[in-house]
Amino acid sequence: MQLVSYRRRQGADVGGGAAPRPGVVDGERIVDLVEAAGDNGDPAPDSMLALLRLGEEGLDLARACLDRSKRTGDFAVPASEVRLAAPLPRPNSMRDFMLVEEHVKNSFGTVPEQWYRLPIHWKGNPDTVIGPDDEAPWPHYTDKLDFELEVAAVLGKRAFQVTPEQALDCIVGYTIFNDWSARDIQFREMEVKLGPAFGKDFATTLGPTLTTADSIDISTARMSARVNGETWSEGNLGAMVFSFAEVISTLSVDQPLQPGDVFGGGTIGRGCGLEMDRWIAPGDVVELEVEGIGVLRNPVGQKRPTPGYGIDLIRTTD
Repeated sequence: MQLVSYRRRQGADVGGGAAPRPGVVDGERIVDLVEAAGDNGDPAPDSMLALLRLGEEGLDLARACLDRSKRTGDFAVPASEVRLAAPLPRPNSMRDFMLVEEHVKNSFGTVPEQWYRLPIHWKGNPDTVIGPDDEAPWPHYTDKLDFELEVAAVLGKRAFQVTPEQALDCIVGYTIFNDWSARDIQFREMEVKLGPAFGKDFATTLGPTLTTADSIDISTARMSARVNGETWSEGNLGAMVFSFAEVISTLSVDQPLQPGDVFGGGTIGRGCGLEMDRWIAPGDVVELEVEGIGVLRNPVGQKRPTPGYGIDLIRTTD
């Protein structure tokens, strides 16, 4: 099952700032969960996060709505008449790990010893999530904007002090995770042994769907990155130093984790421009594809002008 958040291209959703609605993909249609659940007298979650907070009951509700729509033909809108948003337009939280060794080697030359011992990660900014076909912003302080080809696990249950086996059961599904990266300022931040912050926090794309865990084998799903239609990277997630279940279990020892928490698994080998010394430019179109999830497409915006106030982030010397 593929869950989505969407807006209609026409009608009340257009121009009024309407919140994205939760839906389920049914071929070339999107089943509206609010309408389908409400018509049956069931609780009608008005967002993907609200749906996930219902736990198993929420997934059962989505399946029942999908089945009801298939039988009746009601409660659905043609996919051509909607615009997808990020499946979770504002996640409960976001963490991104570095779990693929080839990416670490290609990016830094050597693999730090502690990488094999600690599930290294940074925390993302839920307020700068963008979705399919949204323009990726280009911050004024970077000349080296980069994409990252990743898959993320999403929690559908609360997880606190759970084993890896229990953690696996808490994962509701997977989505594509592209944490846009300003490489030049990112490496400056890393010289201070903290961050990344400015290097990452301006944008992360999620989407196009949240594919439930029972519908995909994330370890073998084919993955690719294209820029302006040219394939830059192909592969799969492959071997990870720690599994999603292991890192979620480890975090849960001291941190209660919640439905709607997102965990990026890290870039696959050669899954970003940095590893290949190839760089995108304003106006480019980046497409990330994961078998079973879909194609996540974003045009790249023009570099923003220097604001003329605040700390000068461009200056590197006195």
